[in-house]
Amino acid sequence: MTPRLSPRDILATLVAFPTVSRDTNLPLIDWVEGYLAGHGIAAQRHPKPSEPEIKAALFAHVGPEEEGGVILSGHTDVVPVDGQAWSSDPFTLTERDGRLYGRGSTDMKGFDALAIWAVVEAKHRGVSTPVQLALSYDEELGCMGGADLVAAMAGAVPRARSVIVGEPTMMKAVTGHKGGVNFWIHVHGVEVHSSILHRGVSAIMWGAKLIDWANRQNAASAEGTPDAIAALFDPPYTNVHVGQARGGTAHNITARDFEFGMGFRVIPGEDPQMWTQRLMDKVSELQAAMQAVRPEAWIEVKPMFELPPLRPTEHNAAEELVRAITGDNGTMQVSYGTEASHFQAGGYHAVVCGPGDIGIAHQPDEYIEISQLEAGQAFMEKLLDRLK
Repeated sequence: MTPRLSPRDILATLVAFPTVSRDTNLPLIDWVEGYLAGHGIAAQRHPKPSEPEIKAALFAHVGPEEEGGVILSGHTDVVPVDGQAWSSDPFTLTERDGRLYGRGSTDMKGFDALAIWAVVEAKHRGVSTPVQLALSYDEELGCMGGADLVAAMAGAVPRARSVIVGEPTMMKAVTGHKGGVNFWIHVHGVEVHSSILHRGVSAIMWGAKLIDWANRQNAASAEGTPDAIAALFDPPYTNVHVGQARGGTAHNITARDFEFGMGFRVIPGEDPQMWTQRLMDKVSELQAAMQAVRPEAWIEVKPMFELPPLRPTEHNAAEELVRAITGDNGTMQVSYGTEASHFQAGGYHAVVCGPGDIGIAHQPDEYIEISQLEAGQAFMEKLLDRLK
């Protein structure tokens, strides 16, 4: 039989797979599938519909074939290390000063390792309440694989009741987070010499009007009075952000093209589609003004992803389970998004709780404190005791 690995050993194996979101995660999925099979656990994989030869999700069920179990959910992809100054190989787990360094050690292969360890232990120890493992792809691209995973599990395994999504929270219960809706915007202008700017359409200068609209939306939101749910977040409103932009040909030519990403981090209680409509209304207004100068000018808006907010709810079985194990009774909401909201939208009770500090995620020399990994293992031990 395949030896039972410790969470740390599993983490070292997972980190060694360079599962950057732009690349494949299949070698990692192959390893997890084989490791589970070595312990008598049949996993099911769900290839990404648009890239089945590059990416896949995986899920597995341990325990009685009945509903009402617990899902341990994590993502397999990590962000790039390009241009970051690392002190050691980012894809080799390295211990220094009580920390385990490596890309994804905190976000979120630390939890993945604990979840894999826990389902294997559940198989060997036996549980009367089922536990399921769920590993996704493309989380770092906007939680794009989460909805696919939730849909793939429906009917393929007995429906669980509670989901613990193990993003790094220092083992505290997070019961709400912002959603998101993101777009890639391409402003199509008309080139002329900059000395006759008024006869052309500068894609950059008109695109800047849309970016300035985003700034004004943020300023107006900041001046408003947040409701009770919004007040739980920092900042306590939906914010609009532009993080990438490119365009232009030369300094003395009006820009033919200007492209940028625009994203909205939406507080629970607000509909992402409302913000989409506000954006499209502004796009229509600007496009009409552009076309009054040159009819061939236009603005292209490409949706990238939409993530619903995670809403704090009463009688959340997942929250109650985590609080019972950790003793944490604090109120914690975050402004980043997780796949927990996809599970909530699918009808599950969902909570976010995992080892590590989100402030370390995505950074050069990303690490997880060994004490946090140990706290995560203690959590899993208590969870297994409850599932007996």
